[in-house]
Amino acid sequence: MLLDAGLRMSILEKVGIYSARFGIPEPRSVMSTREVLDLPREITEGRRTSAYKYLGVSYLQHNLVFINVKKIPDEKTLENTIVHELIHLRFPYLSHGRRFNSLVRKGLSGRGFKPYKKRSRKAG
Repeated sequence: MLLDAGLRMSILEKVGIYSARFGIPEPRSVMSTREVLDLPREITEGRRTSAYKYLGVSYLQHNLVFINVKKIPDEKTLENTIVHELIHLRFPYLSHGRRFNSLVRKGLSGRGFKPYKKRSRKAG
């Protein structure tokens, strides 16, 4: 896909809608490898120069997502990538696998999630 102002606005709108649905603060979104490289190194550490390989990357500690528009072939893949990266932000303890993929499918079908809360440890 070719990133233009209209597509950028569409992506930001979808990120906002899904963020609200998933009960997470809307993340900052970047959409090109140039934007990733322009960010401070401490933010993109670990996935700075390899980000171009992926359709998307979540930088959990900085509430940031990278949607690699250049690699995304169509609207359906774009929607899947946005939901996939936001599920990473909503469920930071969950890695890829059967449960993760199930949550992505639920998110795509319109399901919402309660805001994430860390469990408090009981003393005793």
